[in-house]
Amino acid sequence: MACSPQYQEAVDQFCLSRFSLDLDQLDQSRWCDWEETLESYSELTNCSFVVALKLGCYWPNREVDALFVGVHQRYFSDCALIGRLLRDPPTQVCGPIIMGPVLVTLLMTALVVWRSKRSEGVL
Repeated sequence: MACSPQYQEAVDQFCLSRFSLDLDQLDQSRWCDWEETLESYSELTNCSFVVALKLGCYWPNREVDALFVGVHQRYFSDCALIGRLLRDPPTQVCGPIIMGPVLVTLLMTALVVWRSKRSEGVL
């Protein structure tokens, strides 16, 4: 069942207000520290689920999506992805991964050329 407007009000009053208080008590520079915010974030998630359950709404739903997009825009938009950026693997790993197919291709090419020259005289 789709959620009523009461869902948004209840989530704002019971869940988001508590989450905002928790994060406002933290120094803003620590908002990006997952260990500092994990408990509050989990409580927000669980609270939004319980409110949906009590009101007979599906969870997750459009309102929940909007809630978490808003939370991320307000509290986590400036968080760097330090340590989570995709990087090339080290040369010791990347080299063999690249050289393997190159060597197989060269070997197969040489084998085909050798085999085609060898069978030319046989008919």
